[in-house]
Amino acid sequence: MNIVILDGYTINPGDLSWDRLRPLVNRLTVFDETPEDKIISRIGDNEILLTSKCAITRNVMEKCTKLKYIGSTATGYNNIDVSAAADMGIAVTNVPAYATDAVAQHTIALMLELTDNVGLHNDSVQSGQWSESKYFCYWKKPMMLLSGKSLGIVGYGAIGKKVAEIAKALGMQVNIYSQDPSGALKSDFVSLHCPLTEANKKMVNSEFLVNMKPGAFLINTARGGLIDERALADALKAGFIAGAALDVLEKEPPAESCPLIGLDNCIITPHMAWVPKEMRQAVIDTVCDNLESWLNNRMLNRVD
Repeated sequence: MNIVILDGYTINPGDLSWDRLRPLVNRLTVFDETPEDKIISRIGDNEILLTSKCAITRNVMEKCTKLKYIGSTATGYNNIDVSAAADMGIAVTNVPAYATDAVAQHTIALMLELTDNVGLHNDSVQSGQWSESKYFCYWKKPMMLLSGKSLGIVGYGAIGKKVAEIAKALGMQVNIYSQDPSGALKSDFVSLHCPLTEANKKMVNSEFLVNMKPGAFLINTARGGLIDERALADALKAGFIAGAALDVLEKEPPAESCPLIGLDNCIITPHMAWVPKEMRQAVIDTVCDNLESWLNNRMLNRVD
């Protein structure tokens, strides 16, 4: 059997190894990224496909008749038509819950950036403003103490619970949206940690934002599609909420027309919460475990 990896760069830009896969197959082919019009040709006659974001549709599977196994190199697999795979007898696996600690850490990092403005003040010092100041101390934006503040968590799975644990250690009160929606929305911070479904797509809309506490902050390290970006931009421009910090957007990479880019009170990082080397190694290890399981007629992390 042969393996093709369509978009290996974000998992392994060169600091890790795919070598554990090589003894399992006759041939391993790795592409850093694959445009949509080359997906079918690059899968070709390979029986095993690994991908993170490429759209593997029913049409792709019908054209790639040798395909027997699709391994998602991520937790989410909405880019794969699992129903079509089941119809065609193609196994599908994913990598569940590998980045809990990393995403929780990044969530808190975003929260601290909103409250302490570390990047802004470093830029100020590096540009010479401290050297020119007559005071030993100054601040460009007000700072906020997290102890005594409240955090509303939308999505209380593994990541949401880890964020809650850290927030409590910082002295924050935690309000769980599924248990107390009103209390969560009236928190000083609201952080999203739920999967994206048809039911909750753009759940953070004008109505949601109006019901938030005025002057609160919104954090999203889950999925960009949870937010109506135009509604959030309007709320930020109006100053109804104080700020937002996002690691995910509806379209990635974003278009130049994304209404959230360029706003002074909106911090955006490039979908990087999951990328510590330890987490990416865990992805590769699980991908290999999944494939070995399938080759031995077992069912580890099967989602089809």
